Amino acid sequence: MDEQRIRAAREALYCEAILAKTGDNVLLETLRGAPAITAWSHYPQGDVYDRESGAQWYYHCHDPQPDAREHGHFHCFLRPEGAEGPIHHLVAVGVDPYGKLIRLFTVNQWVVGDSWADAEATIPLLERFNAEVARPSYLVNRWLTAILALYHDDIAGLIRRRDEVLAAHQPPQETQAREDRNLEVTSQIAVDLAARAAELGLA
Repeated sequence: MDEQRIRAAREALYCEAILAKTGDNVLLETLRGAPAITAWSHYPQGDVYDRESGAQWYYHCHDPQPDAREHGHFHCFLRPEGAEGPIHHLVAVGVDPYGKLIRLFTVNQWVVGDSWADAEATIPLLERFNAEVARPSYLVNRWLTAILALYHDDIAGLIRRRDEVLAAHQPPQETQAREDRNLEVTSQIAVDLAARAAELGLA
């Protein structure tokens, strides 16, 4: 297991290093070519989808806040039965304005409108997330794939915590917990790629 995590950490660091050679990062690369950056819009337009693995993702940001550390986040999904089948949200990957990984979190169902699956059905899908397609950026796709592999156990814990929070949540009358607009983020952790790499013995 540690060997898999070490490979994933090396992969994520490699992608960041290659992008840094030209003054780029995963955020700049994701938004490249966009005529304007607007809150709630999906980048890239139409999302990224790997037909072979069923992995899908998009990046978006919310209305900017003066004290916000996070610029936006990558919402990651898996379509286990192909493009016409159900879609399951796995995790959101938050980055700062410089493209640095800062947090992982799960959201309530109403946020993304996915096909609901409980933790024990969702967690096995993590290993299938592989978005290594050529466009719009092979390096961003490789980086995101590596991040989900590196933090697999952490994300599994977040998904389990999501279910616990929803089970304990008391929504207003005639509203289901998964539809309560007062509950958006269901679990989250702060993360630091450099620190995780160091824990694994990587410089």
